[in-house]
Amino acid sequence: MIIDTPPIHLNLEGIHVSYPGEKSGSQNHAVQGLTMRLRHGRIGCLLGPSGCGKSTVLRAICGFEPIQAGEITIDNQLVSSKDFTLAPEKRRVGVVFQDYALFPHLTNAQNVAFGLRHLSKKDALEKAEEWLKRVGLVNIGSRYPHELSGGQQQRVALARAMAPEPELLLLDEPFSNLDVDLRERLAGEVRDILKANNTTALLVTHDQFEAFAIADDIGVMVDGQLVQWDSAYNLYHRPATRFVADFVGYGVFIPGKTQAGPSVEIELGRLPLPQSSYGLPGEEVDVLLRADDIVHDDHSALQAKVISKAFRGGDFLYTLALESGQEVMAMVPSHHNHAIGEKIGIKLVADHVVTFSKS
Repeated sequence: MIIDTPPIHLNLEGIHVSYPGEKSGSQNHAVQGLTMRLRHGRIGCLLGPSGCGKSTVLRAICGFEPIQAGEITIDNQLVSSKDFTLAPEKRRVGVVFQDYALFPHLTNAQNVAFGLRHLSKKDALEKAEEWLKRVGLVNIGSRYPHELSGGQQQRVALARAMAPEPELLLLDEPFSNLDVDLRERLAGEVRDILKANNTTALLVTHDQFEAFAIADDIGVMVDGQLVQWDSAYNLYHRPATRFVADFVGYGVFIPGKTQAGPSVEIELGRLPLPQSSYGLPGEEVDVLLRADDIVHDDHSALQAKVISKAFRGGDFLYTLALESGQEVMAMVPSHHNHAIGEKIGIKLVADHVVTFSKS
């Protein structure tokens, strides 16, 4: 069976973006040697803490920010290099901003039609109504943005960005003004819309669950560098660095010592190691334990004390203290409602064992 691989749609090759520093002649390096590739029809995401450079990357892609080194190509067309910057309006890139940037004095249909100036007013408004329907908004074209909910306004902004049928859609923290429940649900809806239209898109966010809900490929950024570009599954179960392991998902590092086998011995027992991550016997390492690696078991002889808990609806996220005082985390069904200070039975069920050398 032959599977066609979509072509590379967005290519960033070793890009650098710097700003003048506070001291004369100094530079602040916002993005350092970043390389990534996004295939046609895929949804990518740059994930990282505030100030890591992810929004700067988006600004460079849409032409709002020059680059000092490297190249950016969209659909095999060079749009940015050290000596060349194609004007933003010629890049066929749509942008959805954090604050939606809807015009309050225009109706929702007029907002969507704003970028369709190559069409007659009648045709532009007809296409705007079509796009409002495609994002799940019916009979709101004649209303104004302030008459809509935050989620509806976000979909109007999405329709406006997609109506000109851009080569690439960029979304800059598009759900950050929404409450948590709506944010994740709308992310799923936006993914469905983008996939239905085979749109290539790149999102930036600091919210990992938002990234998981919408993206096919996720890149974790820190200090202007892309440290891993991968699937959500691999970021969670096969983190390339300690930072990725710590930033993605709930988990802790627990001390261990490698053994023949290969395996690693920790306070909770012995875990088999993949040959690829095994060094020499007796090596001291830190073992990543996720909250789903620790399972509540009333019949287990292994006990841990509940230090804190956070209600998650269907689950509690427990922080537990082992006999040594080492803390671990466990995601436990919420009908197991244990008190702070209570001891509960646990067992270790880690399938993906990830270790890091002692820092």
